[in-house]
Amino acid sequence: MPDYKFNRTTLVYLLPIALLIISLFIGRYQTPLSAVVDESMKVFSSLFFGTPISVSTQHTVLFNVRLPRILAALLVGAALSIAGASFQGIFRNPLVSPYILGVGSGAGFGACLAILLWNNYLMIQLTAFAFGLLAMFIAISMGKVSKGTGTLVFVLSGIIVSSIFTALTSLAKYVADPYDQLPEIVFWLMGSLASVRYGDLLYILLPIFIGTLVLFLFRWRINILSLGDEEAKALGTDVEKTRLVIIVCATLVTSAAVSISGVIGWVGLVVPHISRMIVGPNYSRLLPMSMIIGASFMLVVDDLSRTIVATEIPLGILTSLVGAPVFAYLIKKGRMGWN
Repeated sequence: MPDYKFNRTTLVYLLPIALLIISLFIGRYQTPLSAVVDESMKVFSSLFFGTPISVSTQHTVLFNVRLPRILAALLVGAALSIAGASFQGIFRNPLVSPYILGVGSGAGFGACLAILLWNNYLMIQLTAFAFGLLAMFIAISMGKVSKGTGTLVFVLSGIIVSSIFTALTSLAKYVADPYDQLPEIVFWLMGSLASVRYGDLLYILLPIFIGTLVLFLFRWRINILSLGDEEAKALGTDVEKTRLVIIVCATLVTSAAVSISGVIGWVGLVVPHISRMIVGPNYSRLLPMSMIIGASFMLVVDDLSRTIVATEIPLGILTSLVGAPVFAYLIKKGRMGWN
């Protein structure tokens, strides 16, 4: 049995690499295996030996269109999943998602505002990222000034902040140009990676790396916080400061991911439960497994979104159609791995 578990876990860790290779072949433009191998060899030759590359249609499709989108899907899926797992641990609630503190609503309003004022892709990303962080800071500030204690105050603050930014987003859609701006706002809010390029990945790589690194360093403290505040204090943990650091880092990761993908639901909610079924509730194993499964799940969904029909299906629609039934199945079977 231990050998089987080891082999199963090892295969899961190799899944993103296999899916990355397969995804290079998937798309409306047919790319045979020989073309993928040939273009890949040209890229490696150029990187290591300085050989000039003759840019062909196949090279453009593979490395300028598909590859950055594939990498973005892996990065966004991993980011949302590790954030969701971290939030579920510190809030001790299996129904918590990365958007618990209003990050998704804040980022959505930021993107709407940028579309109305500038309609520039870079500004949309930066504003969505900034407003996602702003929503988190407002929620934390509300929790600090209230007389309540514990995680419930943060949850209620997040609900309030989310409601405010949702109302502002509705207002932005109301005043938007119905022929130009409104369709772009609606499509962004439903989630898409269609416009992602290598430069966009560089913008989000640093905040995701920093947030993920700190979450990994705090993985044992998340284990302690998941036992409850009293037990954590008895073990010598500064509960408030530790929880605040984890919230800030998980929000940083979430805001960076949402800034290029739009608001994508269910990934950060369902994936941590699937990961618990595989490796258990120990966060030293749960965090990396959540990233692996989240990255793989998002890549599969993105492949489906661009191949099922002629026009691309928004990611948020597919993640809901897939995530909701999976979550219902886990609840029915009692296999959420929470204990």
